[in-house]
Formats: sequence, structure tokens, C-alpha cells
Amino acid sequence: MSAPAVSLTRRYRFPAAHVLRSPALSDVENERVYGKCANPGGHGHDYGLEVTVRGTPDARTGFVLPPETLDAIVEARVLRRFDHRLLNDDPLFAGARVPTAENIAIALHHELAGEIAARGSARLARVRVVETPRNFFDYGEAR
Repeated sequence: MSAPAVSLTRRYRFPAAHVLRSPALSDVENERVYGKCANPGGHGHDYGLEVTVRGTPDARTGFVLPPETLDAIVEARVLRRFDHRLLNDDPLFAGARVPTAENIAIALHHELAGEIAARGSARLARVRVVETPRNFFDYGEAR
């Protein structure tokens, strides 16, 4: 009989800016859809990030994934990359992908999933992006 899956969630923060404008929309439409967030000068957030991995604890260590391993992955793949940056300038948001918090959650999930899977039996279950105290966005498995 296999052991039940266990989840590990770690929290992180990174300040970054974005401009919510779609090249598929006119200036008037961008302002209607995104409001003040369509300002070409951009605006910033102190984003919260929660990363949840799930798996069976290792029989020798008891860890699903050592927390410092997850920290190192998130540091290398997300925090150093986005800290104090304009997200629109990153290749993850090239072209028509508007860096809404929804799209940030999806992009970060894809950015982290392979690296986490390569480190053992744990898998990336969920990424949560906290944009404001009232707005958070989940991508991945439901809890």
C-alpha cells in the first residue's frame, strides 16, 4: 500500500510592475477593459506567491521535497527574474499575453513545474499569485 500524498506550501514575495494593455484592443477598449491599469507608465504590486508541491514523503528523509530545494528553485526561476522588474518586458509575456495576475499564475506554474519534477517524486500542485489583499489567483490542482 502506498503512502498518501502530502502537500508542502511555501510563501514568497516579489515587487514588480506591469501594464495591462492588449495589442488586440484599441486605446479606448484597453482603457474600458483595464481602467487605470492600462496606463502606459505601468504600476507596481508587492506580489505574494504561494507554491504548493505534492507527493509521497521520501522514506529516508521524510520530505516531500526539502523546503530549501523548493526555495532555491523559486529563487532562481522567479524571484531573481521578476524582482523590481516590468513584467511586460519578460519573454513569458511577449506578444499578446497580457501580464494579468491570472496569466502570471499560469506562466509561473509552467516555469516551475518541470524543475520541481526533475528534483524527485514531488509534483507542482498549485501556484497562487496574491496581487492585492482582496485579489488572489490560483492555477493548478484544486485543494
